[in-house]
Amino acid sequence: QVSLAESGGGSVQAGGSLRLSCVVSGFTYRRYTMAWFRQAPGEEREGIASISAATTTRYADSVKGRFTISQDIAKNTLYLQMNSLKPEDTAMYYCAADERTWAPPNLSSTLYNYWGQGTQVTVSS
Repeated sequence: QVSLAESGGGSVQAGGSLRLSCVVSGFTYRRYTMAWFRQAPGEEREGIASISAATTTRYADSVKGRFTISQDIAKNTLYLQMNSLKPEDTAMYYCAADERTWAPPNLSSTLYNYWGQGTQVTVSS
């Protein structure tokens, strides 16, 4: 049974940092493309960062240069380091897995098969 569990969310002031983690179980982590998405109230889910099994990454323009996606395959864990946070980064953050083996990084939610339950990030001004 595939399981993705996010942690690390919280409340910070603008300019601060957070690191999100996503522990994965139930599949061979190293073969799949992983991603982080976020969704603010009343808005559509937005893909913000993705990393392929070949460690190629892709970022949304809204977070490029501020967020870094990484993974520790030995720990089956995906990370999202978020720096220079802004109030507009406030959202529920989700990790997701694309079960197509060796797929390129992508930010389209329709390509992801498995999702975590999310962790809330709130940035105050």
